[in-house]
Amino acid sequence: MDTVNAAATAESRIPAAPRRVEAVWLGRIGYDRALVLQREAAARAAKGGPETLLLLEHEPVFTLGRNASAADVLFTPERRRELGIELVEADRGGKVTYHGPGQLVGYPILNLDPDRRDVRRYVRDLEEVLLRTLSDFGVSGGRSAARERVSSVWVGNDKIAAIGVHISRWITTHGFALNVTEEPLPYFRGIVPCGISDGGVTSIDRVLGRHPEVREVVAPLVARFAEVFGRETEIVRT
Repeated sequence: MDTVNAAATAESRIPAAPRRVEAVWLGRIGYDRALVLQREAAARAAKGGPETLLLLEHEPVFTLGRNASAADVLFTPERRRELGIELVEADRGGKVTYHGPGQLVGYPILNLDPDRRDVRRYVRDLEEVLLRTLSDFGVSGGRSAARERVSSVWVGNDKIAAIGVHISRWITTHGFALNVTEEPLPYFRGIVPCGISDGGVTSIDRVLGRHPEVREVVAPLVARFAEVFGRETEIVRT
């Protein structure tokens, strides 16, 4: 074997360095602002730039996914105005859900090309991140075998986290929402969450009987995200 071929062979055996994801804690922001940040991050990733995990709490909002029905929104426009709940259409998959204070919302902006070009795997990986994070807090969550509940995380018959994603040319946007405190739970009475009428909602707070802060969940979730996706991560607070 000549020197050039030997060097090339040796180089091919060196495992590729893990990709780096910048996890950005944004605090509480509006839904429209988060959309802008997602689009900017997606444009960077599509050009070979860094990947991003946006972590935040939203102001109260009902979001309608591509499969949403107006019948899944139970609160009248007057009631939504009274409670300060915005209603917006989203280009993610799924139906209707609620985002608001007391939830940790995560928007991973990743490039799944070339090694993770599998939508089902991506969704299952997000579920795995959430399940491992819940386990860190002593909460035993699970996936549902029911077809309409595939992209969710449950504690018994109560949903504790929702997942709705958008993938374009293997660049991901949107993501997940994990109920941390009990604060968001009453607002789910205004919708049929993700079109599911035969289950309830819960939170880490309700399951544990104590009141964790949303920020308390950020570091464990980022660590689990890095573990599941094989990424190096660093938390940046803005």
